[in-house]
Order: sequence, then C-alpha cells, then structure tokens
Amino acid sequence: MEMSFRWYGDDDPVTLENIRQIPGMKGIVSAIYDIPAGEVWPYEKIVELKNKVESKELRLNVIESVPVHEDIKMGLETRMKWIENYKQTLRNLAKADIRTVCYNFMPVFDWTRSALDAPLEDGSHSLLYDEEKIKHLDPLSGELELPGWDLSYQTEDLRKVIEKYQSITEEDLMDHLIFFLKEVIPVAEEENVRLAIHPDDPPWSIFGLPRVMINEENVVRMLKEVDSTHNGLTFCTGSYGANPDNDLFSMIEAAKGRIHFVHARNITWTGTKSFQETSHLTSDGSVDMVNVMKKLKEAGFKGPIRPDHGRMIWGEEGRPGYGLYDRALGAAYLNGILDTLTIAKEG
Repeated sequence: MEMSFRWYGDDDPVTLENIRQIPGMKGIVSAIYDIPAGEVWPYEKIVELKNKVESKELRLNVIESVPVHEDIKMGLETRMKWIENYKQTLRNLAKADIRTVCYNFMPVFDWTRSALDAPLEDGSHSLLYDEEKIKHLDPLSGELELPGWDLSYQTEDLRKVIEKYQSITEEDLMDHLIFFLKEVIPVAEEENVRLAIHPDDPPWSIFGLPRVMINEENVVRMLKEVDSTHNGLTFCTGSYGANPDNDLFSMIEAAKGRIHFVHARNITWTGTKSFQETSHLTSDGSVDMVNVMKKLKEAGFKGPIRPDHGRMIWGEEGRPGYGLYDRALGAAYLNGILDTLTIAKEG
C-alpha cells in the first residue's frame, strides 16, 4: 500500500515540508479548490499542482475530489453538459499522469458532523455526529457550516435544490449514479483512470435527502451494473463503519479488486446513529483497524491509503479533522500494522 496524506494546497497550515517528514510517506492526495463544481479543470492548473507536490519529492497520486454537479445527481435534462465537462477533466488529469480520482454522490452536503471539537477523555478533541442534534438542525439556518460543504449557493437557491430532492427517491438517485458512470467510465477506461466513489458520510439519509452509497447491497449493485475495473471504491472505514450493521470484512471481500483508494479512520459508536472519531488505534474505537488492514492486504489491495480525520492533539489548531500530529501518528500506526503483516507473511 502507498501511504498518502491529504493536503489542501497553499492555504493548508500543514505544509508539504511537514508531510514529507512523516516516515514512509509517499503520496499526496489533493485537488484544485478554486474551480466551481462542474467546470472543466484546466490541464495547466493540474500540472501546476503536480509540480508543487513533486518539488518536495512526493507524488500526487490521488485527486480528491472532482465534484459531481448537482444537476447530474438530480438527473436533470442539463446533466449532459456537466457530464461532458467531467469527461474532459478526466482526460486532462490522465494527460498529467493522474490515475486515481475520488468523488462522491452525496446530494447537496458532503460529510456532516454536529460538532467539530467534541472533547475526548484524553484531553484531545475530534469530530462528533449526534443524530438527535442533527435532527433538530436546519441546514439553511447557517448554524451548521462544515468543511467540504459547497457554500457557494445563496440560501434561497439552496432551499430550491433541497426542495427538488424531496421528490427524488434513493432508487432514483442510484439510477442517476449508474447513468453518470455509464457515461464517464468508458472515458476512464480509455485514459486508464480509476474512479473511486467515496461512501456517504454518515451512511444514512440526513436532512430528508436520499443517500445511496451506504451499505454492501448498494455497493455490489453499483459495481455490477457498471462492471469495469475502472469503476471502484474509496473504502472509508469510518464512513461505512459508522453503521454497526455494515460488516467491513464482508464488504472488502465483495469489492475485491475494485477498491482503488482507502481512507483509514476509526470511530467509536456513542448511540443509535451517533459516533465520535478517535485515534486510529483498534483499541480506541469500534473499527478493528488491525484486521481491516489484514483483510485489505489479503484481498490484494496495493493502492493509495491515507490516515483520515485525526483528532486535534497537543494544542494544535487548524482545519477540523485535518491537523498534522494525529494524522501523522495514524500513518505511523498503519505502517506498523503493514510491516507486521509483511513480516508475518514472510516468516
């Protein structure tokens, strides 16, 4: 596996110089953040980003993410314009020798939490999802704004988009995803780009919006309906693992050969549909990280993996979930597991 690290560009308080000092770190996961969703990514900007990363002796091995325009998710007549743009972005990424692209199909909102700085017993703090609190929040009120959310909408425009989704079922959303994939995967095959869909986070409906990348049944359906090795998963242990009904080991087996990217994150269940993020250690959370890594290795996964959503520790301040220190500890822990598994196999 290729140990990698998320970097948010020049404005990220965690620098490439910081990242390259983490033992065993090889890859950078990043994106171009100033292009509106749906617009074509210019080749020149992709190369500029790649050159910045390579100047620090690292490799831009994953783009996370190329956003999917809402018209595509809603299945509107205008979607083909945005799908053609997506195809061209894939071609431009391939021209720059970028081979793995992460994306998601979550309506309107990206990953959602009720608190960004919930305390843990050791004095650190982390991201928390409290279902009861979320139930009583109005996403249009402005009282909940999270990293990853597209806040370019005006409130009234956002209200209209959410209202349109009220008539879109989960079955409809899955159909729209399949339509999108049947259009873009042939380009991915031509350009040798692996598309890796991220699960919905959390893996259930929020704010009355449908969500589909939530469980093994839907994952298998998506993989079968567009049966190409270029159509695959970002396997996020924290997202799928937030639902105790999801058997991560069974899901890895079901998606064998189609997992292109891994987010390694641990969470602890705190109630029905509620969880808090923890350190990466198996003993600290509800995800058996050691055996998940073992299962991934047994399934033949050799692609990029990154420690995901660290705690804020040692007084660090920065982008919630994306500080340096705890994610660096997570990378060291994951590398330790991999070293142990490799030695055990050789022994």
